Amino acid sequence: MKKLFSISLMALLILLAGCGGKPDYDVEINQPFVYKQDQPSTLEVAIKENGKTATGLKVHAKMDMLNMDHGTQEVDLEETTDGFYSGDVELSMAGKWEIVFTIDKDGKKAEEVLEYEVKESKGVATVNGELITHEDIKFYRFINKLHIAIGKEENKQKLQGKELEQANAYLDSQEKQIENQNTLLTQIIRLRAIALLGEEKGYKAEEAEVKAEIDKVHADYEKYDVAKQMILEYGVEDFWTKQEQQYKLIVLSQKVQNDVISKVKKENPNVNEQEIQFLAQKQYEELLVSQVNSLDIKIL
Repeated sequence: MKKLFSISLMALLILLAGCGGKPDYDVEINQPFVYKQDQPSTLEVAIKENGKTATGLKVHAKMDMLNMDHGTQEVDLEETTDGFYSGDVELSMAGKWEIVFTIDKDGKKAEEVLEYEVKESKGVATVNGELITHEDIKFYRFINKLHIAIGKEENKQKLQGKELEQANAYLDSQEKQIENQNTLLTQIIRLRAIALLGEEKGYKAEEAEVKAEIDKVHADYEKYDVAKQMILEYGVEDFWTKQEQQYKLIVLSQKVQNDVISKVKKENPNVNEQEIQFLAQKQYEELLVSQVNSLDIKIL
């Protein structure tokens, strides 16, 4: 009887120890945590409890640089999908950081500590593994500003009074939008997505086709002093090198657009040109959305 009592007591103590002990969490950085100058970085972690996906947690991250004093960064991480927690934080620099995670489940708290080397971001996103760089963003911002400047020049030649004021106000609103990196990133992803679709269809951007498009746009820019001055300030050689890269994608996208227009014309033989363009644009956008959804796009 005494022996049986001892065994029962030991079993009870083991059970109580299991109930009152701290959970065993495993925290891993789920995607590269990188430094972005003057921009927030996304910290995303995957958390497991005793080897299983941990859901319903409250997670707080506190970050300090190792061997340097650049202040403490703190962020509450929100659960995005089961077991994945994410939040944005603006870091002071790249380097080695200590991250202390405070994990709260139903009032029971635990801490996990990671050391992580934060590297400087070389890009802002990838499309099927191909990097979209900060230089790409810079170029797209410049191209948008260039076209806005040309638009204002054309407005000055064609309009006056209130009409001129309203037209330029619209262009000013466009200029504000392109300060948002996500606007530019969307433009880049759209063009790359449709160009990839063109390649999937077997199309190629032939050198002569790209040159013909470049010659056209070069002639257009030559009409405007503001365009010539802006390109000079950007760097003429660098600008036209970038343009050639872009027009390889544009030529591919044009071939996809022509496919869509031909298809719409065949399906609607008795429709006028304006309606053809409307229907073709609608189908093109649907095709583009489908293509974007099929790609592996990662925001860095």
